[in-house]
Amino acid sequence: MKQKTAPFSEETCSVWRDTVHLPSFKPLKEDIQTETLIVGGGITGIISAYLLAKEGMKVALIEAAQLCSGTTGYTTAKITAQHGLIYNELIGHFGKEKAKLYYQANREALHWIDQIVQKQDIRCGFQKQPALVYAASEKEAGEIEKEAEAYEKLGIPGSLSDSADLQLQVKKALTMPDQAQFHPLMFLHFLISELVKMGVLIYEETLAVDIEEEPSCVVHTQEGPRIHCRDVLICSHFPFYDKAFYFSRMYPERSYLMAVETEQPIPEGMYLSAGEPRRSIRSLSLGGEPLVLVGGENHKTGRGENTAVHFQNLAAFADQVFGANKIVFHWSAQDYTTLDKVPYIGRLSAGKRHIYVAAGFRKWGMTTGTLAARLLADQLLERNNPYSEVFSPSRFAADPMIKRFFIENSKVAGHLIKGKLEKVRTSIEDLATDEGAVISFNGKRAGAYKDKNGRLMIVDTTCPHMGCEVNWNQGERTWDCPCHGSRFKANGELIDGPSRKSLKQLFAEKHGADGEH
Repeated sequence: MKQKTAPFSEETCSVWRDTVHLPSFKPLKEDIQTETLIVGGGITGIISAYLLAKEGMKVALIEAAQLCSGTTGYTTAKITAQHGLIYNELIGHFGKEKAKLYYQANREALHWIDQIVQKQDIRCGFQKQPALVYAASEKEAGEIEKEAEAYEKLGIPGSLSDSADLQLQVKKALTMPDQAQFHPLMFLHFLISELVKMGVLIYEETLAVDIEEEPSCVVHTQEGPRIHCRDVLICSHFPFYDKAFYFSRMYPERSYLMAVETEQPIPEGMYLSAGEPRRSIRSLSLGGEPLVLVGGENHKTGRGENTAVHFQNLAAFADQVFGANKIVFHWSAQDYTTLDKVPYIGRLSAGKRHIYVAAGFRKWGMTTGTLAARLLADQLLERNNPYSEVFSPSRFAADPMIKRFFIENSKVAGHLIKGKLEKVRTSIEDLATDEGAVISFNGKRAGAYKDKNGRLMIVDTTCPHMGCEVNWNQGERTWDCPCHGSRFKANGELIDGPSRKSLKQLFAEKHGADGEH
């Protein structure tokens, strides 16, 4: 097994992606025609393709990078309907009926995964586990008691206790039984092989950039080839075709995870703290070796933090709780949260009859991504689904959406202005190897990175999406936008939208300082 004894200065690596070899597929090179095109090769896109192909529909799937290289490959991989302290809040905003439908939709998604695993005998480490949210303070304990009352109102199985099997001071813990965890890429590896058998066309390294809607849908790709289809499912983390202003209706957050060997036995259950700093815990067996996954340290994307500090905080927490002695993997993830914390799943907008979207999973993509695939499949096949209204992207609730809309977008405006006025204090000469920073280049704000061979690359720090100024993320070696979460490699190449373009390159050395190519 790969060991990382000094992870905070090395590149990150996801345990899921490092332990499964997924099949690779060629980029799209010519125009094609299909009934349904799915954009995005994560859990939602793959399950959507599987469900529709099983119904005899002609399906194609495109992915901008490699399958499962986005959030799906960097998850905590909890399959649960316990999404933190959410049900008391949902009752307050939407009423008991819709709050219960939210629970049932997630519970059915878990059951669907369970059934597929058992029926197909998929070896993916699927384990039933209780999910627990715990309180470390009296204030948090009060919030957990309110959540327990919400469980009772909605008929959700649960139990309240004054402790948990952790080396922490726990005031209250709320347990939801019969949830689950698994290795997501082992599970999806099976579904991908089934897609190939059913003749689903799959293309990697194929970035969708635009859609023509009339007389039928034509999806344009960055390299030129077009896909003609009747329906388009946008399952690409962030909607690349944003005619409904999703960038103003969701906000991005990053979180951090590490897999560690421990000195202490790992208790049963999947744990999540009720308050800040956020902490997530679950077990993992890898090649017969027990590990614990420790996550948390959530923060808004691109806010200029030194991300190595977040890994250090998680390492200290793991040592406190488990006496951890070896960090085996460490990685980070990004996800979007909607204004009311309920994902957007359904038609892109009321006027877009053949374009569908699934976004805003708030770090619970294993269950919500699965329910999204099932909901979208039903809508395309014109079958009634009781959850359509709850997750409709066209919904609007005055509370809390108006308030959250103004809060988030005022923050965006603040970061836009701050980035433009920020004084640059770092020069190229100040950069050490494997370090990046905002500098002044030809009198203008720019971003510089000097790689491990001393090769210098400089990019324009203005995000192509809406003109915000990106910040350097030393832990990931990326440029991150604090406004809407677009992310770029050190050389400016686009990693994640809503931007559909890379940062402009201003300078790139062909040789490093030591003469290496």
